[in-house]
Amino acid sequence: MTEQPNTPNDSQPGGVVLPGPWTPTVDAPGEAGEALHGEVIDQQGNLVVPEPAGPPARRAVPLPALPVSGKEIARTAGRAAVQSAQGHAVLARRAAEAATHAAIREQIRAARARGDAAELAAWLDRLHAAKDARRQRVANLPAVLKAAGVSSLAAVLVVTGVLLTAGILVGVVHPVGVGWGDYWGFIGWLLRLLVTVATVLVPLAAAGVVPAWLVLTHRAGQAADAPSWVATSTEVDVDIVVDERTLTQALAALRIKQITDYLKKAPLQYVVPARKDGRGTYALIRLPGGLPASYVTVQTKRESIAASLHRRTNEVWLRTGEDAGLLDVWIADPGALKEGAGPYPLLTDGFVDVFRGVPFGRSLRGDPLVAPLMERNTITGGQPGQGKSSSARTMLAGAALDITAEIRIWVPDTNFDFEYFKPRCSRYVMGADDDKIRQILEDLRELYAEVQARGQLLVDHKIPAVTRKKASEGIGLHPLFCLLEEAHLAIQHETYGKEIAQLLIDIVKLGRKRGIHMIVSTQAPTKDSMPRDVTRNCSNGIAYAVGDHVANDALLGQGAYRAGHRATELIAGVDKGTALVKGFTGERSVMAQTYFIHVDHVPALIQRALDALDRKGLPVPGTDTPRGSGQELEARDLLDDLDTVLGTEVISIAKVPPLLLNLAPTWAPYKGLTGAGLVKLLAAEGIKVPSTGNRFPLDPVTVREEIGRRATADLDE
Repeated sequence: MTEQPNTPNDSQPGGVVLPGPWTPTVDAPGEAGEALHGEVIDQQGNLVVPEPAGPPARRAVPLPALPVSGKEIARTAGRAAVQSAQGHAVLARRAAEAATHAAIREQIRAARARGDAAELAAWLDRLHAAKDARRQRVANLPAVLKAAGVSSLAAVLVVTGVLLTAGILVGVVHPVGVGWGDYWGFIGWLLRLLVTVATVLVPLAAAGVVPAWLVLTHRAGQAADAPSWVATSTEVDVDIVVDERTLTQALAALRIKQITDYLKKAPLQYVVPARKDGRGTYALIRLPGGLPASYVTVQTKRESIAASLHRRTNEVWLRTGEDAGLLDVWIADPGALKEGAGPYPLLTDGFVDVFRGVPFGRSLRGDPLVAPLMERNTITGGQPGQGKSSSARTMLAGAALDITAEIRIWVPDTNFDFEYFKPRCSRYVMGADDDKIRQILEDLRELYAEVQARGQLLVDHKIPAVTRKKASEGIGLHPLFCLLEEAHLAIQHETYGKEIAQLLIDIVKLGRKRGIHMIVSTQAPTKDSMPRDVTRNCSNGIAYAVGDHVANDALLGQGAYRAGHRATELIAGVDKGTALVKGFTGERSVMAQTYFIHVDHVPALIQRALDALDRKGLPVPGTDTPRGSGQELEARDLLDDLDTVLGTEVISIAKVPPLLLNLAPTWAPYKGLTGAGLVKLLAAEGIKVPSTGNRFPLDPVTVREEIGRRATADLDE
């Protein structure tokens, strides 16, 4: 027998052998898994008798000692004292700001710096109104105190009267043997109890005032940095408060000579002091010594400021203000990228005028973003699963809610993302086979011919571009929105790709003034997969997380990466649904979080648009059959249609509505039909769809049995 060393093994948690007696083993050959029998003896040769089996004894695992020295305790106590003192200053400053209406005065300074006379007058009026309101409150204070005193005296008199009345009644009636003396004895006992409680609670409350005040001031002072001599070795700085002091420190850390020299003489001038703005902090800083803001907004400086403020680079936004020496700063709160845009605002109600844009999402600051569509084209791209298809779905959902707009969708892939848009489309192609790609090519040829025809209409009507008025006159200038999803698959097709690419170039160059908006969606906006003349002519660029500067500049414009507009800083899988967008605001780019519309929410949106067309007796734009004209209301039977489209295998109920719509695309009940809606329709027919695994499987045999039962019932009648 040999002694096993205490080495890590798989039989103990974490591969660590806990301290204990040596373990005897037998050095004998044997097959794996063979049981070896023998006796165990100790080192002196005595037989060891094993104890009966039982639960394993617990070993005491020593905990690591916490090195707490007297110096550490002193530093912790000193830090608490310093922060409490700083808290007094913070509370005093807040009180002074409230007394002097500092927030309003800040807005007055900002308006004066911008030269905005109207806004300046409005804020001055607010300041005068606030002062008048305070003077009125002070003037009314004696009357308020008098009213409070009178009310208190009246309350005491009422209570005294009630007690006397109750005592007289008790003395006269003697209820349950209680007399006049007993009643007042009880009242006396109750008063003594109240006095006792007050005697105990008032000193306790008074004793708690000081600790409560210290806790309050300590919390208020935690935002400020304590001196280094009270910093403890275990302290971890999780966040940093963004204010004038920390912003100045971040700018000083850039080691720019003009800033360094200026700070030796005076503090930086904050035209707009650091203040809460949406989901972050905003400030407007006058840079010293003729230093242009553009020198600070370059990428390397932005990264340094982000590091100083403990932020990700894409959470720091710097740009030039109204003049070259003003630095416009906005710093996102930690985690602002994770908050998302919130629910789509038109999910349950509302329509759109595409000439005013469509809801798209929110900026990182939390401001709503509208995607401008008319006289524009859009390119959207990014790595798989980041949201490019979702952004196209969001824009098309808005377009669908303008009943004057026509929609055409081409998907050169097997993809369900846009299937529910089909009832609202005049052209819809989905599939990766050659026939589908050829159909896309033919549709693009047709679209190019329409571009030319619309050009002649503009000449005939003597207008330079499509207007809302002309779009609503039914003369062929209605808004037309086209999506080529996964465009690189069509462009790189070996047979049809070259002509598709050239048609895209011609359409995006010529179509925008003619009321045609092309949305090009791709994972790979490179020179081989996307013609440069397409990317150059897309005024709207939507860049989700991309892998390199080439894709970045293809989506956001040449030189965007060098200028610091970098979707490469977005992290795939982490920043899903977040994109850098151009063309939506007056800025070169802005960080946007897209409204997310789930595929299952699309049918209700599409049905709302179709219902509006029905009420007006209009066709789906781009088609010939008027909605509500009666031409699409041929007699159909749900069970017979299911018998036609279903095979022999059990199928998920969610996959059945598209099959019915393909069978009868003009049949209104099938437009916008969902799996849940079909379950209800089948229940009305006497067929219950089980919710097995939350998949709601539909067995074709059940449908056909019901058809047979119904036929038998008809014969019996």
